[in-house]
Amino acid sequence: MERSSGFSSVELRKLRALKTPAGIQRFLDQLPYNLSITSRSPRQVLRDHTASCLEGGIFGAAALRVLGFPPLIFDLEADNDTDHVVAIFKVRGHWGAIAKSNFSGCRYREPAYRTLRELALSYFNTYFNLRFERTLRRYSRPVNLVRFDRLNWMVSEKPIWFIAEHLCEIPHIALFPKAVAKNLTRVDPRTVRAEMVGHRKKR
Repeated sequence: MERSSGFSSVELRKLRALKTPAGIQRFLDQLPYNLSITSRSPRQVLRDHTASCLEGGIFGAAALRVLGFPPLIFDLEADNDTDHVVAIFKVRGHWGAIAKSNFSGCRYREPAYRTLRELALSYFNTYFNLRFERTLRRYSRPVNLVRFDRLNWMVSEKPIWFIAEHLCEIPHIALFPKAVAKNLTRVDPRTVRAEMVGHRKKR
C-alpha cells in the first residue's frame, strides 16, 4: 500500500512518526487553518503546513492509510452552513474521527462511537453558523479514497476537487426528522465563545 502511495521516503517517515490517529490530530492542530478556497493534496498539506477542513480530512485519511487503516472519510452536511469533511477510523469495533476545523469542537473524536450516526451526532451541539443556528442535518456513508488512487489524490500537484465533488453527489442520511429541526434553539453565548477559541479570520 505504501509503495504505491507516491509519497517519498522522507514523507513516509514524517507520516509514520505521527504513530496514532491522535498523533495525526495533534499534527493537524498545529497547522494554521487555511482560509483560502483550495483543495491541496496530502503531500501539499505536508509541504505547505496549512490545511482547510476539506484538506485536513483528506490528509487525515492519507495519514491513517500509512499507519495501516483504510483511508476513509465521511461528509457532515449542514443547512445554511458549510459541510465538514472528516477522516474516520475504527478501533475495536468503534468509530473515531480526525478533522481540521476553525471551531474548537469540530475536531477529533475518540474511537468510542458504535455507529456513524452516533459519531455524526457528536458534532451536532457545536456545529453552528455565525447566526448561531444549529445547522448539522445529514451525514454520508464512508468513502474509501482508494477509489481515487488512479488520480493520485495523495500526492497530486493539481487541485483534488474531484473528492469534494464526489461527496456532493452521494446520498446523505438525515440525522433527525425535519420537524425536529424547526424547534431547535440557537447556540448560547458561552458555547459560542468556547467554540471560537483560536478561530482564524481573514485580514
